[in-house]
Amino acid sequence: MAADNERPLNEVRFLTVAEVASVMRVSKMTVYRLVHSGHLPAIRVGRSFRVPEQAVHAYLRESFVGVESA
Repeated sequence: MAADNERPLNEVRFLTVAEVASVMRVSKMTVYRLVHSGHLPAIRVGRSFRVPEQAVHAYLRESFVGVESA
């Protein structure tokens, strides 16, 4: 049984590495590094990777650096 925050796979939108790079405004190599380091989950389809769209949004939320006042 899936957890409450997990959606069935047929409802998950997967992005290519190029699409993730575009959303994050980084190079494709940066996305590959994030995938290989385990910071960004992905599935392998043949020789390419697909990243769940929600994982990209979660990574960006967790990586947000707020400015604290002095």
